[in-house]
Amino acid sequence: MERQGLLRVGDVLPVTEGRLPGSYYYTLGQAFAMSANFKASERLSSAEGKVVGIEETPKGYFVTVEFDE
Repeated sequence: MERQGLLRVGDVLPVTEGRLPGSYYYTLGQAFAMSANFKASERLSSAEGKVVGIEETPKGYFVTVEFDE
């Protein structure tokens, strides 16, 4: 996440899966944040997640999301 205030702890947001040639990535909500790349064996089956933490770092904001899996 690049800007503060887009999300709050406790928000439940949809997760959209994207596919790359050798991996998958996830977009949170309406492009509020994006995940790193994941192997096929690490794919999510959940369609939504709950924001449980937001951390500010020199590289931007890192969002921690919890899934029912």
